[in-house]
Amino acid sequence: MEHLVNLSYIAAAILFVFGIKMLGNASTARKGNQLSSFGMALAVVVTLLASDLNYALIVGALALGSAIGFVAAKRVQMTGMPELVALFNGFGGLASLLVGAAEYQRAHATINGSLLGKVVEATGIEAVDTFTAVVTVLAILIGGITFTGSIYAWGKLSGKLGGRALTFPGQKAFNALLALGIIGTGIAFALDPTGSIGYPMLIAVIVLSLALGAFAVMPIGGGDMPVVISLLNSCSGLAASAAGFVIGNNVLIVAGCLVGASGLILTVIMCKAMNRTLVNVLFSGFGATAQQSSGTSTGELKPISAEDAYYILEAAKSVVVIPGYGMAVAQAQHAVKELGELLEDNGCEMRYAIHPVAGRMPGHMNVLLAEADVPYEQLCEMDDVNPTIEMVDVAIVIGANDVVNPAAANDESSPIYGMPIIEAYKAKTTFCLKRGKGAGFSGLENTLFTAPNTRMLYGDAKATVTGLVTQFKDS
Repeated sequence: MEHLVNLSYIAAAILFVFGIKMLGNASTARKGNQLSSFGMALAVVVTLLASDLNYALIVGALALGSAIGFVAAKRVQMTGMPELVALFNGFGGLASLLVGAAEYQRAHATINGSLLGKVVEATGIEAVDTFTAVVTVLAILIGGITFTGSIYAWGKLSGKLGGRALTFPGQKAFNALLALGIIGTGIAFALDPTGSIGYPMLIAVIVLSLALGAFAVMPIGGGDMPVVISLLNSCSGLAASAAGFVIGNNVLIVAGCLVGASGLILTVIMCKAMNRTLVNVLFSGFGATAQQSSGTSTGELKPISAEDAYYILEAAKSVVVIPGYGMAVAQAQHAVKELGELLEDNGCEMRYAIHPVAGRMPGHMNVLLAEADVPYEQLCEMDDVNPTIEMVDVAIVIGANDVVNPAAANDESSPIYGMPIIEAYKAKTTFCLKRGKGAGFSGLENTLFTAPNTRMLYGDAKATVTGLVTQFKDS
């Protein structure tokens, strides 16, 4: 049975690797997700069959968790997908924290102690070696930070806590003290895990880790949430890997390392796309700085009607759509796809320019457009669009803000100066679809809206695009 378990774990790990590889391409992402899911199901089933457990309790927990996950995923709107991902990251971290704490509790059970309602027949406190103590602290530490950090991120993404960065005097010093407290109590626990101070020190690690998670995400503005979500995803994987070391489960170690590494790589890629370091994202308080530093534009907003926009689009030979979170809010992706098909039938070249940090989570716009069956070959990265943007007849910006803001290129006083953007302001004509005249989620005013070649299409994005579709069909 032990050999069968190990062989099954190897097979599951191989499925994980191939699944993650397939996630790198939009056309194979669905199959990659299914392949990884099958690998995890195999690992779970084999682990349960090889263990002497209370199967009624396990099956009940699996059924309850599966039902909650299925209903949550089925009912969530595309605008709520970032919040759902944040919650999944958080509960992954919480699971690792509970595994580490429960395993230490099991080892800490004393004579006639009680564990989950059962009498524990023990001769005393089990020996906990230094390595096990260290990985237990790591599982609890990373899991605690991931849990409360993700819950706070969920609050920001859902609007319950607002998208602004919240700062207070001495915040960095306070967070540093929390981190030092965790290190100190963690070391004290690892040096003598079975001693009289072991249990109190572990409780202190749990409390301080939960506090640090919330206070670490608090000063991060809404514009940086995609990076935070990616980083927390990486942390949930690292926490799972540490939990795997605690309980001696190889497949959990492998799966956690894969998630941790891939999440960290994605985080670095997204930081590069913003021309910022991870340290700057985490500690600069960008949201608060942005709102204090952003100046007021002196240009004039020039609105245009859907009818007049139609005549410009009807004559266009090249159109680039630049989606942002506003498209998700309006659920306009299907209308955008229909408009794109009509433009193609009219002899126009259609492309969709995707910025790495557009939306509220990594790949948010790709998911929306894939849901609408937009051809994968029409999805273009920023670096593929910018060299030819000056030859584009019309750029249609739907709800995007910072990722097309010219201030990043020409305003040295702007907080986003130096950030690579999709250069929509260089197109011959730019249509910006917005509900109103407010700033974006990060709080920065977009100078693209007052550019000479920009026209504003006000209103709900879905209604606006549907109006353009109607114009084409009636012509």
